[in-house]
Amino acid sequence: MLKKIAVCFMMMSVLVLCGCKRESDTKQDTLSAIKKRGELVVGVKYDSKPFGFVKDGKLQGYDIDIAHLIAKRILGNERLVRFVEVNASNRISKLYEGEVDMVIATMTITPQRAQVVDFSLPYYYVGQAVMIRRGTAIKTVGDLNGRRVIIVLGTTGEKNIRLFAPEIILQGYRTYQDGFNAFLNRKAEAMTTDDSILAGFVMDHPEFVILPQRYSQDGYGIAFRKEPESAALKAEVNAAIGELRRKGYLNMLKKQWLPAASGDFKDSSK
Repeated sequence: MLKKIAVCFMMMSVLVLCGCKRESDTKQDTLSAIKKRGELVVGVKYDSKPFGFVKDGKLQGYDIDIAHLIAKRILGNERLVRFVEVNASNRISKLYEGEVDMVIATMTITPQRAQVVDFSLPYYYVGQAVMIRRGTAIKTVGDLNGRRVIIVLGTTGEKNIRLFAPEIILQGYRTYQDGFNAFLNRKAEAMTTDDSILAGFVMDHPEFVILPQRYSQDGYGIAFRKEPESAALKAEVNAAIGELRRKGYLNMLKKQWLPAASGDFKDSSK
């Protein structure tokens, strides 16, 4: 009797283990899940003109257009994309909480971030810059020592700028718009972040100017969860970026959203 019970127990254990293995083996990859759902969910910024911003109630920008083009490649229709608002502080957590399939949000590719997320090929190149008011005594980054400068929390700006102005007084804000509002209200004498973001502010406020020097040269990448299930999606997105670059669409977007006519903005895109 005990022998029969032992045999039954062993058979049940094998069935459970096999069931677990089958469940693991059949776990759906992200690309397949997107196709089955019929919708691509993308985390983007709503406050980062000209990459992602709201105007007249419409979400638009360079990153938004990239997302539409990727949706067209994956699902055959550029409209099959839903956007979720993210910022520099929560974009990775929203990715891992499953709220979005990918993040397209002016995210600079760095070795530190690459340990946490998988990145696509760069789709835009930027340099860190400093924005000031016209007519101030600030001419170079060295002039920022002892002065108050605004940064956005969760970005690479703080580390980079301290290399050039170690005595800088930094004021951190959660979003670009919060930081810019503080700059507008003269709570600091300068603001530093990617030149592409600063260009959006200068377009609307000619009383500001961007210093010509750049303090870094980095690429924006699309972020995915760092897991095997993301591999097919990453490969598809990389193929899309390669095709967009070869056919000149990335240059077209650059000219549309970051026009070279802005005399104080040196476009560092490649």
